[in-house]
Amino acid sequence: MNEAIGQPEGDDPGRTPWLGEVGLNGFAPYLMNRIMGRYNADLRREMTALGLSTAKMRALAVLSVIDGLQLSQLGVYAVVEQSTLSRAVDSLCTEGLVRRESDPDDQRASRIYLTRSGRAAFDRMWPHMAASHDRMFEGIDEAEQRAFLGTLHKMLGNIRKHDF
Repeated sequence: MNEAIGQPEGDDPGRTPWLGEVGLNGFAPYLMNRIMGRYNADLRREMTALGLSTAKMRALAVLSVIDGLQLSQLGVYAVVEQSTLSRAVDSLCTEGLVRRESDPDDQRASRIYLTRSGRAAFDRMWPHMAASHDRMFEGIDEAEQRAFLGTLHKMLGNIRKHDF
């Protein structure tokens, strides 16, 4: 045991390397979190000007593509915890950016729909989102981008808990 850092030493070929051996720049989850943190930070000024939080912006973005989701489905797509999303959707309803309707197939659930005002708010946000996206992929050719997206889809498939 390396007492200084509390990690076992050895050359066991089946041993999983420690994070210190891999390094932060060799650990994909760390890099993905840094990228998304920077993306969200870049958009914060525009979101704030529109009265949006990250959770609200993600909800509007998802609903702009897949409208009428149940709250639980919206949470999966928006990657927002249920309690945070519930408060965000309540606020979006109050602001007139989304509306709730009873789910005709499940009376215990409601579906969330984007309103015209919600669409307009997202449409004002989209150019900033697209510009941040384009900055992330600057200098990366189309083939590399397709390969990267393909890898992300495979990774999502490996960890997916939902059918969608």
